[in-house]
Amino acid sequence: MTMQLDHEQLHRLLEALGESDIQEFRLEGDDFRLEVRRNLPGQTVVASAAAAPLVAAVPPQAAPAETTSPPPAAASTRSDLQDITAPMVGTFYRAPAPGEPSFIEVGNRVDVGQPVCILEAMKLMNELESEVSGEVVEILVDNGTPVEFGQVLMRVKPV
Repeated sequence: MTMQLDHEQLHRLLEALGESDIQEFRLEGDDFRLEVRRNLPGQTVVASAAAAPLVAAVPPQAAPAETTSPPPAAASTRSDLQDITAPMVGTFYRAPAPGEPSFIEVGNRVDVGQPVCILEAMKLMNELESEVSGEVVEILVDNGTPVEFGQVLMRVKPV
């Protein structure tokens, strides 16, 4: 049996998990894996998706009409830049809280492990840390914008 999960089903699942006492949850399909962990010692909250984009699990005829534009194409990628991508579906925030300065700006230097943004999924705030050191050349997503798994959020020129 093939496991498929569209965005609406994912949203309902995450809402149900948020209202439950479940601390760890894992769901795997042929082309996706979803893990949610919370309230673990030494961690605040972690929600992740890996393997393949969740949208790939949606059959074309069952996909709901989208009200937002698709993720920007990576066609303009320069070979000297490294992409920082969204590890999950969520809402992109440039600052740790409203009214606070952004984690980074274009032209800033980032180091491996440095927080670069927050991705909110199911009312859980997840800091995304840089996996590359270098200069931030582009920030491709506006603050408060929904993002997809694997969507390019920013580009860094490694040093």
